[in-house]
Amino acid sequence: MIATRRSPLALWQAGHVKARLEALHAGLRVELLPLSTRGDELAGVSLAAAGGKGVFVMELEAALADGRAALAVHSMKDLPVELPAGYRIAAITAREDPRDAFVSARHAGLGALPGGSAVGTSSLRRQAQIAARHPGLEVRPLRGNVETRLAKLDRGEYAAIVLAAAGLKRLGLEGRIRSFLSPEECLPAPGQGALGIECLAARGEVAALAAPLADADASACVRAERQVNRALGGSCTIPLAAYAERAGGELRLRALVASPDGRQVARAESAGDPELPEALGERVAQLLRGRGADRILAALRP
Repeated sequence: MIATRRSPLALWQAGHVKARLEALHAGLRVELLPLSTRGDELAGVSLAAAGGKGVFVMELEAALADGRAALAVHSMKDLPVELPAGYRIAAITAREDPRDAFVSARHAGLGALPGGSAVGTSSLRRQAQIAARHPGLEVRPLRGNVETRLAKLDRGEYAAIVLAAAGLKRLGLEGRIRSFLSPEECLPAPGQGALGIECLAARGEVAALAAPLADADASACVRAERQVNRALGGSCTIPLAAYAERAGGELRLRALVASPDGRQVARAESAGDPELPEALGERVAQLLRGRGADRILAALRP
């Protein structure tokens, strides 16, 4: 049994993992356990006010703990960097497109929007980077599943919205994308585009079933990205971006921390051994600290 959120995207992701597991293991039958999470129920408030990214996973982890499910499937960008004791990530799957996507009925990109246009996003990370590059735009909060966000755009509540490209592609909605935001324009969130398969640490036999779905490159990249967040305090509600890529025999990692208004941005990058992704993430986090990240983060604390 796979625990999953009830949103169409989450169900697609869990169904994808189910199909791959059944194809890999002859005779294995997998079912889905759709659950409502606190994050889904509080779609009208900001992620920070709802309690951070953990609000999307607690109910799924409870289903693992009480035996209703053996696995849980998450978007890695929604998974807190510290798992509760007794849980583990059994596999990080091959990564879908990690970029952000610009969606609008009338405009081709952020640079084509008239001054004062309303741009919707659920992410402080996107908000900060859009504000830094396009200070004349009005960035407004946008919560809800992909379909809800698109409906708000179609009703004219926003001139454009910015979503993860991976979700739109997985739902067959790539045609709604007017343009992609390159990492240079909007650096992705740690883990964006990758799926994580979680199980209880004690369930070695379950982890072994999921292990063949792991992708070595995606795992190294995501582990490096998540370590930047972990090293800077592990908060899931700060404007932080981190994106790693394999470049020849090295892992290249870029990251930033920004104030929500985009007026302060600390950037850093480095390259390192793909076999030591956490060491690379730690190094980039230290570079960010030397470029003002601690000052930016201190100003965000209550």
